Amino acid sequence: MLPESVQNLIDEFSKLPGIGPKSAARLTFYLLTKPREEILQFGEAVSALMENIKYCKECFNITDREICKVCDDDKRNRKLLAVVEEPLDVIVLEKSGAFGGVYHVLGGHISPLDGIGPEQLRIKQLVERLKGNEISEVILATNPDLEGEATASYIKEEISKNKIKVEITRIARGLPVGGDIEYADEITLKRSLEGRRAYE
Repeated sequence: MLPESVQNLIDEFSKLPGIGPKSAARLTFYLLTKPREEILQFGEAVSALMENIKYCKECFNITDREICKVCDDDKRNRKLLAVVEEPLDVIVLEKSGAFGGVYHVLGGHISPLDGIGPEQLRIKQLVERLKGNEISEVILATNPDLEGEATASYIKEEISKNKIKVEITRIARGLPVGGDIEYADEITLKRSLEGRRAYE
């Protein structure tokens, strides 16, 4: 029933994470209500995404320059390195204002079911970076799910195997602020108790 160009756009929107067929149709029909200039601007923004974005030579975060703004900042603590899965993780950590070190973006996590092994990630580059650097602490900031845990464990083994003298830490996990204990699962509660510290 729909014109081919409309159906094609619905199909493309449906491929995005968190967008189902209904949301994709809503977005498509919303665009149809907009002036031609706005739709062209939207298309140009999507097109420019592939043309202008590259990966930082040091940390593999997304950037429009050779070196990203974090790696180029002289005020960052270069002895502290957070290993994250995706560029979006860098944005979230930066928004928190709680981290003043540098990053290493893996480009995903180990997931055998999806055909992603360690060789598809930037783990080898991380090991090389640690060998020739002044980093004293590596914070494994992968997601606290099965894949993130497997990735963190593999990285720890690789660092040990290469006899790199660096402190390896893991981000704390536990109950979210505003959450109720009665709704927490057993693993979250266990991690919350294991990660307890002195009350200040």
